Amino acid sequence: MTHDDSGDGADGPSDLSTEDATDDIPVMTYRRTFLKGSAATLGASTLPVSAVRASETGADRSEQQVRTDTGSDGMVSTVHPRATEVGADVLRTGGNAIDAAVAAQFALNVVQPHGSGIGGGGFMLVYIAEEDELYSIDNRERAPLGATPEMFLDDAGEPIPFKERITLGEAVGVPGTLRACDVALKRFGTCELSELITPGIELASGECSVTVDEHLASVIEAEREKFNDAARSVFVPDGEPLQAGDELVQPALADTFRQIRADGIGSFYTGEIATATADAVQKHGGSMTVDDLARYNVTIDHPDAGEYGDLTVRTQSLPSSGGLTIAQLLALLEAFDLGQYERRSAETYHRLIEAFHLAYADRGEYMGDKALVDAPWQGLLDAEYVDQRRSLIDPDSAELAGADPGDPWAYQPGDPYRVSTRKRSETDGSKRLKSPFQSDLGQTTHFTTADSEGNLVSWTSTIEQFFGTGIMVPEHGFMLNNELTDFDAKPGGPNQVEPTKRPLSSTSPTIVFKDGEPLMTIGSPGGKTIITTILQVILNVAEFGMSLPDAVAEPRIYADVDPAVVWEGTVPATARRQLGRLGHDIEETATPLGNVQAIAVRDEEYFGVADGRRDGSVIGL
Repeated sequence: MTHDDSGDGADGPSDLSTEDATDDIPVMTYRRTFLKGSAATLGASTLPVSAVRASETGADRSEQQVRTDTGSDGMVSTVHPRATEVGADVLRTGGNAIDAAVAAQFALNVVQPHGSGIGGGGFMLVYIAEEDELYSIDNRERAPLGATPEMFLDDAGEPIPFKERITLGEAVGVPGTLRACDVALKRFGTCELSELITPGIELASGECSVTVDEHLASVIEAEREKFNDAARSVFVPDGEPLQAGDELVQPALADTFRQIRADGIGSFYTGEIATATADAVQKHGGSMTVDDLARYNVTIDHPDAGEYGDLTVRTQSLPSSGGLTIAQLLALLEAFDLGQYERRSAETYHRLIEAFHLAYADRGEYMGDKALVDAPWQGLLDAEYVDQRRSLIDPDSAELAGADPGDPWAYQPGDPYRVSTRKRSETDGSKRLKSPFQSDLGQTTHFTTADSEGNLVSWTSTIEQFFGTGIMVPEHGFMLNNELTDFDAKPGGPNQVEPTKRPLSSTSPTIVFKDGEPLMTIGSPGGKTIITTILQVILNVAEFGMSLPDAVAEPRIYADVDPAVVWEGTVPATARRQLGRLGHDIEETATPLGNVQAIAVRDEEYFGVADGRRDGSVIGL
């Protein structure tokens, strides 16, 4: 096993090993060539990547350090070293990838309480090698029975401001994370939940020391005003927010974990914890009841599939828009042959941005919970429809900010049979509202595991914004999500609020296959930016021939249907100026986008990558 956290890396063609790379061979020579050979190339250039200077040309890689490791018997990659260690320990003692992922989730609830936990939900992809089958465990939060389409409107019928909306009891969806842990273990695991929650108890109680890192400290400072008294007592004791290096002890959370260990998940969904949860939600204006919690269950499904060259990209299906939107973007972009351009060129960025505008326009118009909404998924991916949408992209001018959605129903067999999309007119009051970028960034965590049998897990888990609603369940120590703010505040479309409905998500846990075999797992936090983050990492590998570390470190851009184009710090200034001249609305300052955890499946071993945009950690066995 090798483990390298240094900041040095190769700048040459990254689908070669570092000792074979030569500076005088053009990058184009290697575009997609790895797809015709061994998957081992994904781990080439195994040194972490960091920049040594700011660049006008963008010849350097990202300033973000990327951590890597290799192992033949397993791999764990999470956003926090403690959670990674917990998952790796499970693998060392005979657990499989599913066991390790569940243990890591409980640990993350403790060490990253602002990002995920039992008060939230998410989506989990599980590849079972013996069956050669990929499953998704959809544990997305659901609206309670008391939810109404108008619940995020004020007395004048206008949307409640987003910053207020995210703190309301109405924003809390019925949590699914704990149910997912239970179902995943019973269906695919080898360990008992009572075993796997124990490391989380040790971390929360202080038996195993946990200190506040810089990221958590900054989030506590930024979000402290929305905390209820219970949360304030933990994260802002005596009125002083916890600082980096302070010990983080959460005795109430430890007690809740002990209760779950002793009594099973029933205590959370029907017992005393359920009562406390419903009471906390109702105290803040929500309608959730114990019956809503008792009614909750996950769904086991199969992920959506998109194609790019000889890769098959499997990503979460609706109610996550990730699968359909990534598949549509891959189809839109493949014909451009982006590898003919420099990766950090205006030509590449321009085509990405215009494709983003088109795909997000369709996303907002047609997508919602597939249990209640009939999305035209065949039409959205139909070759003629994709060609028609692609033809709108002018290579010499930015024209598509604020683009109207297309008409995929014209390419879809049959007619919609559940919920029609909103009717539009010149004076349409229900027209899509511009979303604040804060809502687009919605925060979460992604982690991924692999074991010696070839099983893989790619799991994105969330409580939505940092610290969710800011509501901690008193005497129980876990934060409640604000996932229902992912519904449209104004009724009338496929993503309007309805009882028991799952709000539209962008969460995109992904497993990529080549020739029917797993090639890599990938995922990221970041709200609606998750989609473009995952897409760009895949393109970096498949179109530009990058190694997985380089693909993760490469700076990213983001745009949706709105005009603003968000960029990371090492996107070259020359490219940004050229994009501005084309007519793009380039934001004035850089913004970090995403935080990828990934595992490449190579010949006889795994190659793990943890993004350096936060304190990512990876351990191979």
